Amino acid sequence: MAENPEEQKQTSPSPEHHHPEEHNPEERKQTSHSPEHHDPEEQKKTSHSPEHHDPEEQKQTSPSPEHHQHAHGMTNCEHDGGGGAYRFGQKNPRRACCTFLVVFLALAGITALIVWLVYRPHKPSFTVVAFAVYGINTSSPPFVSATMQFTVVARNPNHRVFILYDHLSTFVSYRNQAITPPVMLPPFFHERKSTVAISPVIGGAAVPVSVEVANGLALDEVYGVVGLRLVLMGKLRWKAGAIWSGHYGLYVRCELLVGLKKGLVGQVPLLGSPHSPCNVHI
Repeated sequence: MAENPEEQKQTSPSPEHHHPEEHNPEERKQTSHSPEHHDPEEQKKTSHSPEHHDPEEQKQTSPSPEHHQHAHGMTNCEHDGGGGAYRFGQKNPRRACCTFLVVFLALAGITALIVWLVYRPHKPSFTVVAFAVYGINTSSPPFVSATMQFTVVARNPNHRVFILYDHLSTFVSYRNQAITPPVMLPPFFHERKSTVAISPVIGGAAVPVSVEVANGLALDEVYGVVGLRLVLMGKLRWKAGAIWSGHYGLYVRCELLVGLKKGLVGQVPLLGSPHSPCNVHI
């Protein structure tokens, strides 16, 4: 049985009836999941690949070398006084100055230590080797007049250091009171590893003392044993090569026990421990 061609034409689905353009384009865009139909803006937001990162955002989040230098104290930068900027790769002048100062002080300290060990000065020694009396008058208290002479040997123990003595004075005391006026001594130069003998004549003028001192001195002369103290004071300087030190105070105290009797004139024996060194304070 033959069918109507027109009816067959209407009922037969032809390829043209399924043309894509007949469907709604917006609906197809929403339902399609193929990569070709993805929204470019949405793909830019959801993509995490490095190629789709925003350049402005990457500039804000990426730490630059300058930020690292500011965070770490700008150790390799130099401050530009004109604009307040820092130049990368240059040393800090303040750090260089501090380093030079530390090295200089360390070298100066080492040099001073070596010089001190090589030229370390030792204080001189003083010893009374002889004593003579030319008169003691205790008959008119509270005044005492005495004339004495001491022979003192000074020794310089240093091998490389010279000593210069100046502003020296000396006097004699009894029971912590002076019985002679101070006498000025001329300055003298002390060679290294040498001895110098000085024999000053001390006294002559009357000195006011207490009654106890005058009576005690007269009583000791009766027994023939008198305790005296010889004092030397002044300043000294050290000389090592061409280097002179500053002035140092010198105080020498010599405790003596002499065999002195009333009316005896001349050489007087030293009792106790003769030739014993004096106490030296610098």
